[in-house]
Amino acid sequence: MSFAITADFIGSENAKANDALADDYQALGRQLARRGISIEEMTERAMAYAVAVPTWGVGTGGTRFARFPGPGEPRHIHDKLEDCGVINQLTRTTPNVSPHFPWDKVGDYNALRQEAASHALGFDAVNSNTFQDQRDQNRSYKFGSLTHADKGTRAQAVEHNLECIEIGRQLGSTALTVWIADGSNFPGQANLNAAFDRYIESLKAIYDALPKDWFVFLEHKLYEPAFYATVISDWGSSLMAALELGPKAKCLVDLGHHAPNTNIEQIVARLIRARKLAGFHFNDSKYGDDDLDSGSVDPFRLFLVFSELVDAELRKAEGFAPAYMIDQSHNVTDPIESLMASAVEIQRAFVQASLIDRKALQAAQDDSDVMLGHRLVKQAFITDVSPILAEARRRKGGAIDPITLYRASGYRARKTAERPPVGGTSAGIV
Repeated sequence: MSFAITADFIGSENAKANDALADDYQALGRQLARRGISIEEMTERAMAYAVAVPTWGVGTGGTRFARFPGPGEPRHIHDKLEDCGVINQLTRTTPNVSPHFPWDKVGDYNALRQEAASHALGFDAVNSNTFQDQRDQNRSYKFGSLTHADKGTRAQAVEHNLECIEIGRQLGSTALTVWIADGSNFPGQANLNAAFDRYIESLKAIYDALPKDWFVFLEHKLYEPAFYATVISDWGSSLMAALELGPKAKCLVDLGHHAPNTNIEQIVARLIRARKLAGFHFNDSKYGDDDLDSGSVDPFRLFLVFSELVDAELRKAEGFAPAYMIDQSHNVTDPIESLMASAVEIQRAFVQASLIDRKALQAAQDDSDVMLGHRLVKQAFITDVSPILAEARRRKGGAIDPITLYRASGYRARKTAERPPVGGTSAGIV
C-alpha cells in the first residue's frame, strides 16, 4: 500500500508547536492592532490565498550541462499528483496543479481528474510543448514550431495545442499556456517580422478553438535557447500579440524572463492597466532565467510585485483575475521541500503587501513625501507575518511547520523504496 501522511500525524506534530504559535500570534496581533490592522482579517486573507504547482516541478530539474536525479522522484503523472497532494496537504495553499503535455498524457482524463480529486487537487492551466521533439511527431521543431517557415510544421504545432485544449476541457481547466522556444541564434537566420506574423497566424487558429470561458496565456522569454532574437522575447511583444488576438489572450509574467534589473512591478502595473495580465509563474533569479526558489534571492522584489497586485484587488481594477503558479527548477534540493517553501514565501509576500496603509500611502504620494511613502511600504515588508501563515495552515488542517513535519514523516525515504529508479523522467525541465 502506498505510504501517505495522515491527518493524525499532522495533528500530533502540530500539538508540539501549538503553545509557541499561540504566543507568537497574540504578540503579532497586538503589534498590528496598534497600526489599526486586524490580525484575524489578515489570517482570513492568508487562508483564502492559493497558488498552483506544476506537475513537472516535483521532479529534479537540471541545467544545460547536467541533471542529477533525486531519490524517489516521480515516474509519471500519478506519482506527480501524489507529491503535489502532499504539498497542499501540508501548506494548504496549493489546491491546483498545472499539467504539461505530452509529458502527462494518459488514456482516461476523466479518471485522472477523479484521481487528482482524491488528493484534494484540481487542475490549473494546461501547458503545451512545442519546444521539444517527441518520438512520434513527423516534423522537427529544431528551427521553430508555431513560427516555423514550413507551413506543415506550424500546422503540427497548432494541432498539438488544440489537443491540449481538449485534454484541459476534460480535466476542468479553463486556460492554455503557450510558450515557444522559437527564435534565431544568428543574424540572418530568420526574418524577424515574418516570424512574428507567423506566430500571430498560428495563435489565431488556437485562439479560435478556445471554449467560451477559456483564456490563452502567452508566455515570453528573453533568451535561451534563442540567443539572438526570440520571437516573443518581452512583455511588449506579448502585449502586441494579445491585443491583436483578442480579449481571451492575456500576458503571463514569469519573474525570471526579464533583462537584469528590470522593474517587473512596473510591467505588472502596465498589464493590469491594459487588462491583459494573465497571471504569474513565480520563481527567483540572480543572473537571468535561473528558476530559483521564490523569495530565495530577492524577496523585496516579490513583495513589490504583490504590492501592485493587492492595490489592483483593493481598487477593483477592471478585468483583474490573475492566475498564480510556481515555476522553478529544483536541482540540488528536495523538490517537495522547495515547492512548500516557495508557496509559503509567495503567501508571505501577499499578506505583507496587504499590510500597507493604502490611504496613508496615497496621501504621502499626493504630498510628494518621498521618505514617508517609502517607509510605509518598507514597514509592511519588514513585518514578520510567519505567525499568520502558520495559524492559517493550522486552521485549515495543514502543518504549522511544513518542512519539519515532512522530514519527520519519512515521506521521501518511503517513496524512494516504492518508486524504482527509471532511465528517463518527465518530472523536471532541463
